[in-house]
Amino acid sequence: MNPLAGISILDLTRLLPGPACTMHLQRLGAHILKIEPPGEGDYARRLGLSADIPAAQISPFFTLLNEGKQIEILDFKKTSDVQKFLDYAKSADAIIESFRPGVVEKLGIGFETVRAINPKIVYASISGYGQVGAWSQKAGHDINYLALSGVLDQMGTRGGAPALSNVQIADLLGGAMPAAMEVLAGIIAAQRTGQPQRCDISMTHYSFAANIVAKHGLALTGESPERGNDWLTGAHACYNVYRTADGRYMAVGALEQKFWEGVCVVLNTPQLVHLGHAVGSVGLRTKKEMQDIFATKTRDEWAAIFAAHDCCVTPVLTIAEAKVHPLFRTP
Repeated sequence: MNPLAGISILDLTRLLPGPACTMHLQRLGAHILKIEPPGEGDYARRLGLSADIPAAQISPFFTLLNEGKQIEILDFKKTSDVQKFLDYAKSADAIIESFRPGVVEKLGIGFETVRAINPKIVYASISGYGQVGAWSQKAGHDINYLALSGVLDQMGTRGGAPALSNVQIADLLGGAMPAAMEVLAGIIAAQRTGQPQRCDISMTHYSFAANIVAKHGLALTGESPERGNDWLTGAHACYNVYRTADGRYMAVGALEQKFWEGVCVVLNTPQLVHLGHAVGSVGLRTKKEMQDIFATKTRDEWAAIFAAHDCCVTPVLTIAEAKVHPLFRTP
């Protein structure tokens, strides 16, 4: 099923957020024309590769995001290439760019220029802090957007430093997915109204909007939840990770009482049935008892035991293990 078949998108983005956005749109059937500058092109082509690796080798990072997209090299310092891009823009449904605010205007390919030749264009800009405002010209990366949105403060163990995620939360949850959502909404609006649509996607603002659980805690108590000690970050025994005998981990996500009761049945711990959400000293004792139990068997032994029980307990897999897990095998 290709619901976006016939939709044409010009992709001016590099690295992760924009290419991830157009990757998702491509999977839904859109045709993506990725425009790269001459020379090194998208920086992602060599991302993570050491200098001694042949220059012709492409980083898996780039391939994962851009496989199957049509790619063309355009030099916007050349009038002829600017015109070529504008010719493409005449029939495109959407343009997605991730330059620093103001750059596309200087290149001669900005929203006002494009809307004059394509009155139904959807023009989306992904940036760290938005197209306007005091922060619009500041540089940043995922870690900075998470830091400013209050997300990074919530990640990590109790009493420890903020933890870094190897999934770029702001780039993807704050950038790629909102951009895809706004582009699709923009295409619908343009088709209905015949008017162009301008989309301003700030990764920091969208990350802040997604920080729901921390906002919940702030609303209840008037204070920011303590890192590693909120209801989804380790405060409760029913929603936690437990180390196993082989140094691996099991994830327990039994938030609802019925699932927690199922966990207690499997572990033969009826004394804990009403303590899944316990806090304070009782909560600490409950977690300690759970830790001691999970430490008696290996991860795979526990996984086999819980496989027959529907109570939200799963093994913590590495990416290599996840890749070969039956869940991700193509039917």
